[in-house]
Amino acid sequence: MQAGWVLRDGQVLAAADLAGSFGERARGLLGKKTYDGVMILPRTRSVHSFGVRFPLDVAFLDKEMKVLAMVRLARWRITMPRLRANQVLEAKAGSFDRWGLGLGDRLEFRPTP
Repeated sequence: MQAGWVLRDGQVLAAADLAGSFGERARGLLGKKTYDGVMILPRTRSVHSFGVRFPLDVAFLDKEMKVLAMVRLARWRITMPRLRANQVLEAKAGSFDRWGLGLGDRLEFRPTP
């Protein structure tokens, strides 16, 4: 798991974890009691919240990290695949509202040194 920051227009939105391996992507936020940052899941078009202890904000991104779609995912649910999506952001429900995240926003992942 690679730690870093998610930025929009040079402004930090949240601490981020980039799931690099298949196992890290499959695990996602499973088992966490809470999560204050954002999890980036590359090579992902759909996610589920089976076993996740809190509702999620989910954003589907293209290869350039442009937000294509956003949903609020209740516990024990699954999203429909977004065919144009290349990666997914997961955060605790309400995070996207706090950050003012919107469709068409271009994000950046900046790893910490």
